[in-house]
Amino acid sequence: MPTASGKKNNSIKEQLSLLADPAYRDFSSSLLPGTDHILGVRLPALRKLAKKLAKENWTQNLSLCTEDSFEEIMLQGFIIGYAKAPLHEILEQTAAFIPKIDNWSVCDSFCITMKAAKQYPEDFWEFLQPCLENSGEFIVRFAVVMLLDYFITGEYIDRIYPVLDRIKHQGYYVKMAVAWAVSMCYVQFPEKTMAYLRNNTLDDFTYNKSLQKITESLCVDSETKKKIRAMKRSTARPE
Repeated sequence: MPTASGKKNNSIKEQLSLLADPAYRDFSSSLLPGTDHILGVRLPALRKLAKKLAKENWTQNLSLCTEDSFEEIMLQGFIIGYAKAPLHEILEQTAAFIPKIDNWSVCDSFCITMKAAKQYPEDFWEFLQPCLENSGEFIVRFAVVMLLDYFITGEYIDRIYPVLDRIKHQGYYVKMAVAWAVSMCYVQFPEKTMAYLRNNTLDDFTYNKSLQKITESLCVDSETKKKIRAMKRSTARPE
């Protein structure tokens, strides 16, 4: 295997190029408006490559990925998520990676891959707190999606509501993530979440989106959906 940085980096780029599908590229571009340099690599293929690179010298492979394409950025997140390494190394690489997130797809795919959060929940909880106060839209979204992926549990549910209530970032993708998180809380803990919905400081847009996402869930019965719809704030408007 080549060891020179340039050769190795070209190898990664070449592998991505070989996996690219022009038709899928066009489809992905339609879902991610404003995202540049999409190659069109399907996620299963990208994950397979990431697992391979994570089993090798993962930090070196990570450093050799550039930000030249959507897929290379996604690949970095997957490598971090699949790496078997000490927690401090995972958190260090995560901190370096999250400022590179600039769309919902990379954010959400990275979060669901970060299985170390299940193994070290309290360490990740502490790691996420400053992210929730960040000015970056996708850094905050990262933290919220991590909460909904790993912390809607009996141990953490009572700590999640006040965290969601404190988020005042005006970014659309933050608001949508908070609404998604509230709906997931409702599915798992309906009584606790109903109490929260009756007493919260969510802005009208996020609150109503939360209700909408609850009613879209297949886990909620039709009678409950009627009650949820009746709770809609009539003064809501996009912010």
